[in-house]
Amino acid sequence: MASTTQGKHVTDSALQILKTLPRVSLSNTTALDGPQIKKSRRGHGHTRGKKSGRGHKGQGQHGGVPRIGFEGGQTPFYMIIPKHPYYRGHQYRRGYPPLTLGRLQYLIDLGRIDPTEPIDAQTLTNCKGVDLNPSRREFGVHLTAEGAETFKAKVNIEVQRVSESVISAVERNGGLISSSFYDLESLTILSKPLAFFRRGVPIPSRKLPPDDLIDLYTDPEQRGYLADLENILEARRALAEKHGYKFADLDNELYEKMMARRKDRRQIFFGLQPGWIVNMQDRVVLKPRDEELLRYYSRK
Repeated sequence: MASTTQGKHVTDSALQILKTLPRVSLSNTTALDGPQIKKSRRGHGHTRGKKSGRGHKGQGQHGGVPRIGFEGGQTPFYMIIPKHPYYRGHQYRRGYPPLTLGRLQYLIDLGRIDPTEPIDAQTLTNCKGVDLNPSRREFGVHLTAEGAETFKAKVNIEVQRVSESVISAVERNGGLISSSFYDLESLTILSKPLAFFRRGVPIPSRKLPPDDLIDLYTDPEQRGYLADLENILEARRALAEKHGYKFADLDNELYEKMMARRKDRRQIFFGLQPGWIVNMQDRVVLKPRDEELLRYYSRK
């Protein structure tokens, strides 16, 4: 009697397990372990007989296939094209996708960009104003002067390449512009922040520019982010006198607020410092407390 009850219990347990399992189909079944016998398909040449898979006669059957790029004796393509010095090292050059002032004004008029908030590469990427691909060695945005005569917005914008006409067009309206450097890792994080935040790793520090770009980003006339603020103020005043528009004084409360919202030289995101972790699941920001970590991420 006990064995019958025990056997019924085992049967009921097995049935309960089967109820929770999916239906048996080809998608969830596998072959048994052991050697698999491949079915032999009879036919002429089923064992690579006759021509042995080389076809009929000629170069391919006789084994005399020339190297890749051989064109039968004539001068090959890669020797016909001349070597222009302009293309030397082109694979190492830095790319800067252009964005015109007219396009920027258009995005602001559509409401895709809020001119009261700081604008950087992340903002321009999210609003589809420019397509940044760091894998193609694109290091940021080049703001061009096309449409400068119709640009009327007052903005606080950060780009990577500017010209004097672009700077005057922005500062004529009382705006603020700066040119800053992003390494490829920082620019990848900035252009795709959600993918980075989901990894749950600390925000790294932005690297300083290489030696060949130090002069550019320390130049106050280019509004470099490493330049001294007093020198930038003098360059703003000189540019206003040169182009004949009113200079925005630093005593202006709005201008002081815009200057205070600039990024630090090691900062990637506005409002987020290096070393912080953004938890997307709990919607919280974790800040380091260890003194050694604070000293590491606060270095200039």
